[in-house]
Amino acid sequence: MKHYADIIIAPVVTEKSMAARSAGIYTFKVQKTATKTEIKKAIEEAFKVNVVSVNTLNTKSKRRRVGRYAGRTKTYKKAIVTVAPGSSIEI
Repeated sequence: MKHYADIIIAPVVTEKSMAARSAGIYTFKVQKTATKTEIKKAIEEAFKVNVVSVNTLNTKSKRRRVGRYAGRTKTYKKAIVTVAPGSSIEI
């Protein structure tokens, strides 16, 4: 198995993800090739919590411009993790 630092890239910090924390739902950017079981094991190992479910999605890139230069944002895989009631993750 891979080390958890190889799977979990960073937490996603948005208004929606921060509001979901009170319900025990946390959002992370993860490696594109990671499976749900690998993500579950990595979160449990890294934060010492019991994971109830893992939902994943691949984000699409968006068009961005800076002056006359046009490009696209990077795509990434997002994991929405639900932990057991009474557990919490300190980020």
